[in-house]
Amino acid sequence: MSLETKLDKYAELIVKRGVNVQPGQTIILYAEVNEAYFARKIVHAAYQAGAREVVLEWSDQQVSHDFLTYTAADRLENIPNYEVTRANELMDIYASRISLLSQDPDGLANVDSERLSNFTKAKQKALGRVREATMKDDISWLVAAAAGQSWAEKVFPSLKGQAAVERLWEEILKDVRIDDTSDAIENWHTHVETLKEKADWLNKQNFKELRYQNTKSNFTIGLATGHIWEAANSYDKAGNNFIPNMPTEEVFTAPDNRNIHGHVAATLPLSYQGTLIENIELDFEDGRITKATATKGLDVLQKLIDTDAGSKSLGEVSLVPDASPISQGGVLFYNTLFDENASDHLAIGAAYASNISGGKTDSPKDLAARGWNISDAHVDFMIGSADMNIDGITQDDKVIPVFRSGNWA
Repeated sequence: MSLETKLDKYAELIVKRGVNVQPGQTIILYAEVNEAYFARKIVHAAYQAGAREVVLEWSDQQVSHDFLTYTAADRLENIPNYEVTRANELMDIYASRISLLSQDPDGLANVDSERLSNFTKAKQKALGRVREATMKDDISWLVAAAAGQSWAEKVFPSLKGQAAVERLWEEILKDVRIDDTSDAIENWHTHVETLKEKADWLNKQNFKELRYQNTKSNFTIGLATGHIWEAANSYDKAGNNFIPNMPTEEVFTAPDNRNIHGHVAATLPLSYQGTLIENIELDFEDGRITKATATKGLDVLQKLIDTDAGSKSLGEVSLVPDASPISQGGVLFYNTLFDENASDHLAIGAAYASNISGGKTDSPKDLAARGWNISDAHVDFMIGSADMNIDGITQDDKVIPVFRSGNWA
């Protein structure tokens, strides 16, 4: 099967199984200008599925770099009203969101971290309605990827130009279960059912804590009262099924942000806001980060942690076996969408409303009383390894193995 044909199948998968476009829906597509070719395929597939309108939100990392570097400082801290109004109007009609990732993982590394942090926080607050609708699954949403050249050359440094791009496309398409012979949508149906079985088992256990240990980390994470494990399958406010991430190999839930203790060491780099952060290590006491170190990007990491009160704790705990296809593929993507599906991971910041009972209806104050974390940030970082052991602690203090040597026990 040609690359062209596989890209057509990928666009169809994104539209029909990923965000699950419904007749009459408005779709927002976020994409880099360099990925216009594939973005057009998604637009075409969305209209064929009955979309009323596809709104394109184009970006260009070099333009963003110059804006962040040269614009007036006060502009970074003040998002224009027209951006807020437009975003809110799209949420008023429950527009679905497709985010297509393709940027250079380190493309904003030399932007002043203070300026980048100020702009990020301002944007998060101004467009809070979009974040809230997404975190609560009021809308269907999807994060997927396209093979940008700078990213491809970072992943495969021995290749250049189109050769690197084609090699990255090969990995992306394999990891989203598109091949020469089988039906990609049916592949995803089977995969989602497999992940759901794991989530169902964890929900039946109703653990109060998870205890992690490998050669670098030793920590305990309490789970929020009424926590719910999820996997791949989500439903928007209208009851439409969607898959938030392609690829996905995880089952995840909400930690208790008051009960996190010990030392956590990341096992893969984190690309955040166009900057690589390497060798993250965090110490926790009573649910709060008390110490953070990194060998690269520490200033960016610290500003992330200082976003607000909630960014000093965790909002997601996610289990991914070392046997996952992405882990076994042995490719370091420098991209959280892929690397988090090769590794257990945690998220600094906000918890998802779907990960706690009553999350979509109860007040934030009531949810917070059960350990649910509230923040403007939500950033995953990877902690899994082939030597990771995880125990679940039941409500009556029994110890049940969950992971042994990096895989399901």
